Amino acid sequence: MRASVVSVAIAVAVTAGCDRGPLADRARRQQSLGNLPADVRPAPEPPPQFGIGRVASDSEVAAWDVDVSPDGVGLPQGSGTPGQGAAVYGAKCASCHGAGGEGTPVAPKIIGRAVRDSFAFGRDPTMVKTVGNYWPYSTTLFDYVRRTMPISAPGSLTNSEVYAVVAFLLAENGIIDGTAVIDSLTLPMVRMPARDRFVPDDRKGGPVFR
Repeated sequence: MRASVVSVAIAVAVTAGCDRGPLADRARRQQSLGNLPADVRPAPEPPPQFGIGRVASDSEVAAWDVDVSPDGVGLPQGSGTPGQGAAVYGAKCASCHGAGGEGTPVAPKIIGRAVRDSFAFGRDPTMVKTVGNYWPYSTTLFDYVRRTMPISAPGSLTNSEVYAVVAFLLAENGIIDGTAVIDSLTLPMVRMPARDRFVPDDRKGGPVFR
């Protein structure tokens, strides 16, 4: 009895494997020649649409199409200062990242300038990456915060609140002055301490791409 059950299971698996691809084509040819049992049929082709979901509206697409390039393309209007960012950070970020950006069990450390010179992150996995010692682009910081923070309500910050938080983090990491105004023009001009530590990805694909 057990051997029969196993045989049936194997047969079902083989039949399922023949539903698509070259084996399915072979099954159809054999069926057309009358070489298949009457109860064996290749699975029908799937419908072009499954009747679920709907086409996203232009406004819905625009709400998600908010990525920012390293050179600042895509940055929105708005502005913020480190002082303004301190208030936003205290209200929206400190509960996870700590009052001084020192990190907590639920969120990483984001303020810290240690190991800027050694930059041995690839060789020492215990080294802690922060905005001040690792991030290569200031614009990426804006992009990440706007799309994913705070974790309890991602995307809820206004553009000016994001600029302010970014300004606060940059100032606390000693990258910009505490009175700086950060916006779509000034943010791309901020050069991060680790900018030259990264190797540009100039791969173009083809046989040598790995």
